[in-house]
Amino acid sequence: MSAILFDRIDEPGLNDIAVYEKRGGYEALKKALTVPTAGIIEELKASGLRGRGGAGFPLGTKASFIPTADIDKYLVCNADESEPGTFKDRELMQKNPHLLIEGMIIAAYAVGANRSFIYIRGEYELQANILEEAIAQAKASGYIGENILGSGFSLDLVLHRGAGAYICGEETGLLDSLEGKRGNPRLKPPFPANQGLFQGPTLINNVETLATIPPILRMGGSEYAKLGVENSAGTKLVSISGNVQRPGNYEIELGMSSRDIIYGLAGGPDEGRTVKFWFPGGSSSPVLTADDLDLAYDFDTLAKAGTMLGSGAIIVVDDTNSVVDVALTLASFYKHESCGKCTPCREGTTWTVKMLQRIQDGEATPMDLDIISSVQEQIIGNCLCVLGDAMAMPVSSLVTKFRAEFEEHIEAARERNGLGMTPPPASEEPALSL
Repeated sequence: MSAILFDRIDEPGLNDIAVYEKRGGYEALKKALTVPTAGIIEELKASGLRGRGGAGFPLGTKASFIPTADIDKYLVCNADESEPGTFKDRELMQKNPHLLIEGMIIAAYAVGANRSFIYIRGEYELQANILEEAIAQAKASGYIGENILGSGFSLDLVLHRGAGAYICGEETGLLDSLEGKRGNPRLKPPFPANQGLFQGPTLINNVETLATIPPILRMGGSEYAKLGVENSAGTKLVSISGNVQRPGNYEIELGMSSRDIIYGLAGGPDEGRTVKFWFPGGSSSPVLTADDLDLAYDFDTLAKAGTMLGSGAIIVVDDTNSVVDVALTLASFYKHESCGKCTPCREGTTWTVKMLQRIQDGEATPMDLDIISSVQEQIIGNCLCVLGDAMAMPVSSLVTKFRAEFEEHIEAARERNGLGMTPPPASEEPALSL
């Protein structure tokens, strides 16, 4: 398979508009501006492209939800990329910023948006500077501004730097931050397609999704749909990190074997080490084990396995790591990043960290594992946004799949503290005889 998004990605000077145009850059935009907007949306639907930010919602369908009325509409690019283990969008923005900009202009034209924003995380200073220069070049060349290429369509594009908060990767939290408010998630409905930025209809997608639009229009939606597998069309940028020999970003065709990705592309763990478990879609996805390495890497297969493709970030954990350490580190991150707006997330993340710390410190009993699992059940599906679920789902999967290791850790830690054997769970204690 030839690369699409990473096609000659390391070509010197690709972030300059002259080099990008020599490679056919902005030709898809010129073509798009000559066809009805409904035709572009139909091409996106035909491509089968599902959002690459985490939710996996079809882009064409999402774009069709934007009202056609002549009112202020907005396009927002989510370049926050705050999911741990994810760094693919960073490379796209740094090396080929005009691909994203061209995709945004086409998407804005398709839904009738005249104002667009790139919301980039504050830590991406280098990438933000590159994007600002690319936006200036696109404006100077007539691709952004009034009456673009004589089409009658006008668009303003603004780069907005966030302050660095996981919650602003959630689309409604991002919109609040973009409006100058504290980044808190909104109650849905209404959804952004009807009432988003500044209360106007808003199409919001991540960098990889929008950057895929120009290649789709060049190839044709039906041709793009031939890549990948049913209901998971196209290619996907996968960030691989953790205990692998060749970490980095790779472009794969969806449906590829997970083993071929982890071992074939990334080299697998160091010699003598084995995969203990792995996160298939960033730290917020329920973990899989070595027994799951032969699963196809696509949306539906991973969903059937009880996890998700998410942002496409594979984090590999080998047999040198403690499952308790991983769970505590993960839970501590989400506790720190919780905005505190809703009780299940605010209290649930706090109590999960406290209980995992008890296990780490040798103060827990096996009963604590049941309490941890119960807390996760109370979080999942009961929060305003998915941040609570992002902690609860992987923690729950770790406790379920590695309960024996948790219990061994509890026993060993208690013995180190001189507490002796742990008592049996309350339900197994013998009745008192008087």
